Amino acid sequence: MTYDRPALTGVVLGILRSIAPEVEPDGIAPARPLRHQVDLDSMDWLNFLVGLHERFGVNIPEADYAQLVTLDNVLDYLLARLGPAGA
Repeated sequence: MTYDRPALTGVVLGILRSIAPEVEPDGIAPARPLRHQVDLDSMDWLNFLVGLHERFGVNIPEADYAQLVTLDNVLDYLLARLGPAGA
């Protein structure tokens, strides 16, 4: 399955809300560090990354964790591995 950015954003935020139900998706600034915006500890962040892997089947090696700081980073990372919409 392929995703466009808005659809992918919705799914990613849904996964985030499954880890932190108090998160208000409209309050997330895509270019700000995500963990700080939603106050996730390291275990919650790991659960979020595992949730992304389970949902999309994308392997996220530990060496790549430092790339995934903002929502935009997460979306760019996933889009690069999932392929563009319509591909």
